[in-house]
Order: sequence, then structure tokens, then C-alpha cells
Amino acid sequence: MKILKKVLMILGVVFVMGTLIFAVKSNTVASKNTNTVVNDSIEKNVTSSYRISSIDIPEDLNFAGEVVPQEDPEIMERVDREFLVNTYWQSNALLLMKRAHKYFPVIEPILAKNGIPDDFKYLAVAESGLTNVVSHAGATGFWQIMRETGREYGLEVNSNVDERYHLEKSTEVACEYLNKWKNKYGSWTLTAAAYNAGPGGINKYMRIQKVDNYYDLLLGQETGRYVFRIMAIKEILSNPEKYGFQIDKEDMYNAVPTFTVEIDKPVSSFADFAKEYEITYKILKRHNPWLREPHLNNNSRKKYTIEIPNKGYYMESK
Repeated sequence: MKILKKVLMILGVVFVMGTLIFAVKSNTVASKNTNTVVNDSIEKNVTSSYRISSIDIPEDLNFAGEVVPQEDPEIMERVDREFLVNTYWQSNALLLMKRAHKYFPVIEPILAKNGIPDDFKYLAVAESGLTNVVSHAGATGFWQIMRETGREYGLEVNSNVDERYHLEKSTEVACEYLNKWKNKYGSWTLTAAAYNAGPGGINKYMRIQKVDNYYDLLLGQETGRYVFRIMAIKEILSNPEKYGFQIDKEDMYNAVPTFTVEIDKPVSSFADFAKEYEITYKILKRHNPWLREPHLNNNSRKKYTIEIPNKGYYMESK
């Protein structure tokens, strides 16, 4: 009887150990299988043609025809940074290309008429991404114009109407401002820096550091990057395929065909006004972002020009 008990005990131990060994092996196999699935998934999600590389900087890099001192290694590190950041921020670059197709045809002739180099359209891109943004300091619109600057240069800026949001009028003001500081500095590059930092800031830096060249100045980070960022944006938007971007004409944003209506009296409801032209208030605002409230006081009977999209372009208001 004792012998039988010992035999049963030994068999029990063998059985338990065998069960444990089997469980460990099963877990190991499962783990290996899981890793194989994960690895297979990773391999399938990485295309063999996708490569991240350094950027070849153009040898003729310039801003508004003013040559960049590319023999200076410190300058070229700053240039390289902006090319890398803006090339590999792909979603932003694609959006800028799409918007540029829509808005550059408005901006370009105004710059040309005022004798401003075409490169300054990329300044507007750097300032706002071609959107009507408002900075923490209150700079507004495509050209990021401050309230007092806008009024100084003849824009109407109040709670009812803010022409800093008016693309054509704000571009005219930007041109006037840029020409003023080009006459002072004699350099488009310094003029662009002054647009960002303000002429007071640039004057202070030049006085303290006793140099009068943008590339010789030690500036704050934002202004120190500013002109290089504009040049990188210019190069990428001008040569998208060179930098790996594939975008077809049908992918671009396009201007909506419009006509204009003049008003010289108050408007109690722009929602009702919009319905007269079979559009919504939202669409009216989209084309006239300078109208800041759903009504227009206009006690002075000033003449305003309202832009209305051609009939049938949008869904009709019901």
C-alpha cells in the first residue's frame, strides 16, 4: 500500500511539472507570434521609397535680389534649419501651396504696382500662412498689421469694420510701409526684418552693435530666423517637386468668381442682406471678412464695396 502511494505521488509531481513546462512553452510561442505580427505590420507600413535626407541649398540663394553670404558657416546653419523645418512639415507646406494658388494672383499685381519685389508675397506667407489670423499682440490679417499702424495708413479699424482683414487694402498698406523703410535702410532684407521686429527694434540693434547689415546683426530668435524662413518658403513653393511634393492643379484652392455691390447706408441685418443674393451670412462673411459685425452702422453714409459670389457657385440659401 505504501509503495502504491509513493508511485501515485511521483506520477502527480510529474504531471504538474509537465503542465507547467507546457504552459511556459505556449507563452513563448505566443509571444514570438505576436512579435512577428507586429514586425510584419511595421514593415508593411513603411514604404521602401520613403527617405529622409538633408537638403541641398541652392547656390544662388537671395532675398529680393540681395545675395545671402553663403560662405559664412553660421549663416548656412540658420538657412539649413529653415529648409529642413519647412520641407519636412509636409502638411503645412501643402496647405501653403494650395492657398498661394488662390491668393497670390491678388497680391502679386499690387506688389508690382507699388515697386515691391515679388519675393515679399512670401513674407505674407511667413506672417500668417495666408489666413486671417490674429496674433497675441493684436496684429491682424494676412499682413499682420497692428491696429494703430492700420489707422495711421488709412485703414478703417473699429468694432464694425476692420479693413486689416481686407486683402487688397491691407496689401496696399503693407506696400506703403515697406517702401517707407526701404527708403530708410536701403536694403530689402533689413526692410523685411523691420517688418517683423519693428523699425524701433532694428534701429536699436544696429546702434548697439554698430553694424548695418541683417546678416551681421545678432537678433532675437524670431527675427533672426525670419528672412531665412521666407527664403525657404519661397524655394519650396516655387519648386515643390524638387522637395518631394506632388500636387496637381485640381488639388489647388481657387478663387470664387464674384461681382460687387456698393452700399452707402446702414445695414440692419447682413443675414437678410445675404438672402437677397441667395447666399448665407456665412458665405457673405467668407468673402468680406472685414465686416466684423452682423450689421453696419454707417451713420456717415460712407460708400462700401461688398463682394458677392456669382449665383450657383454655392448652395442656395433656404
